Amino acid sequence: MARPRRSFFAYASALLGLLSLLGVACFHFPDLLTSREFRAVYNEQFARHLLLVGLAAAFMLGTMAILRDRNKRIATVGVGSATLAVLLGGTNVQFDSIGQTPYSLGLDWFVLSLFFSALVFVPLERYLGKHVLSPLRPGWRTDVGYFFMSHVLVQFILILVTASTSTIAGLAAFPALKTLIQSMPVWLQFLIAVFVADMAQALLHRAYHNTPWLWRFHAVHHSSRHMDWLAGSRIHFVEIVMTRSCVLLPLLILGFSTPAINAYVILVGLQAVLAHANLGIRFGWLEYLLVLPRYHHWHHARQQEYVDVNYAIHLPLVDMLMGTFKLPRDQRQWPQEYGVMKLETVPKGLLNQHLMPFRARRTFDEYVD
Repeated sequence: MARPRRSFFAYASALLGLLSLLGVACFHFPDLLTSREFRAVYNEQFARHLLLVGLAAAFMLGTMAILRDRNKRIATVGVGSATLAVLLGGTNVQFDSIGQTPYSLGLDWFVLSLFFSALVFVPLERYLGKHVLSPLRPGWRTDVGYFFMSHVLVQFILILVTASTSTIAGLAAFPALKTLIQSMPVWLQFLIAVFVADMAQALLHRAYHNTPWLWRFHAVHHSSRHMDWLAGSRIHFVEIVMTRSCVLLPLLILGFSTPAINAYVILVGLQAVLAHANLGIRFGWLEYLLVLPRYHHWHHARQQEYVDVNYAIHLPLVDMLMGTFKLPRDQRQWPQEYGVMKLETVPKGLLNQHLMPFRARRTFDEYVD
């Protein structure tokens, strides 16, 4: 067991070193590289302290790996990236007030989200995982690429989603219903919003599976052959926009308050990661109340009898109402294989997978494995 631990030091150093370097870039160009919406969640002092921790950990773990002569090349990437980050100013980079720009990248959202997600789920999956799976399992580079794309382009996604929903939402007028919903306490609005959004998402999700041209986009998500916290990031850009638009639309039409919608958005982010995570915990009766890893893993199972079930992402009740609920009673039963039924229909790599739905070609020589 010692060798994997030493390898962990090298890869952890590389991750922290690269994230620290990206963090320094955010301090140099905050108006272009950081998201206005996400900057409201944290403050400058927190970011500087976190950067200091990342730099120190990258140096320490990388040095330990080099001294132990394990994965020296990877460890050097971590130490080298951290060194470059310090030379570029480190935690001492100063900037004036952040100006207004017509658009910006969410690099800060990517850095913080990847750091905290890995910090929580890598140890959990190592010790509580159902399947023995390395964080560097096959396809991890592709999924990090998807994680990067969806977070860095967050503002552009919001612009597209807002454009696709605002006009329709403005045309729909249900003043009495809006008044009723907005008179409710925020916690009750949130619970109702979860059910309404999950029903909309599940109906669209089923359409993805049963409409050939929509399946071409959704097959990218199902192409993951290994399920962990990072696998849920593998989603085609077009599907991200379509799904978020269709889910947000009924919430806007019905007039849910901004705090209720914001709380729902937070839940989506948390549960999307949790549902794909490699966690073999037995949740008992909670599996029939909330969508948890085993429930969603069966949706990704490479088994014919599970290709049209478990569409909900929050509440199994939604699948029960749709007649698409299916879960083995024995909590020890998990899928043994994941992925699309015809592996050759989805190529390898982020770029090829994004081009795939628009190509006439239906099979590929280099496909997901």
